[in-house]
Amino acid sequence: GGAAMAAVRDVEIDPEGTFKYILVRLQRPGGGERRDVVRGTAAAEFHNHIFEKVNPEMQKLGYECECLGGGKIDHNSKDKKMRVFGLSTGYGKADHSVTVEILKKVYTDYEITWSDDKK
Repeated sequence: GGAAMAAVRDVEIDPEGTFKYILVRLQRPGGGERRDVVRGTAAAEFHNHIFEKVNPEMQKLGYECECLGGGKIDHNSKDKKMRVFGLSTGYGKADHSVTVEILKKVYTDYEITWSDDKK
């Protein structure tokens, strides 16, 4: 139960660059525990490519996945800064403030900001 969910990382994103990201809600079927995770990579040309990779992985662990929206992350590892912005055409805009809170759990020494800017 809890161990499997603990094994799922809050954040899996590229170490550098600007790339698409999605906010994904994981939930045990029938309610119970649920949490939101951030996934992003420059390898994904479209937001749904990220979801198509995450979804089967999480289903194997027994979770239902829902994409809560997307955007972009600009990750500057040298200056320890991240900027969350933009939106997903397919999934709509994620709540970037929620995304920032999740990112801060992992990147504790970063300056992380968000905006509704498109770029």
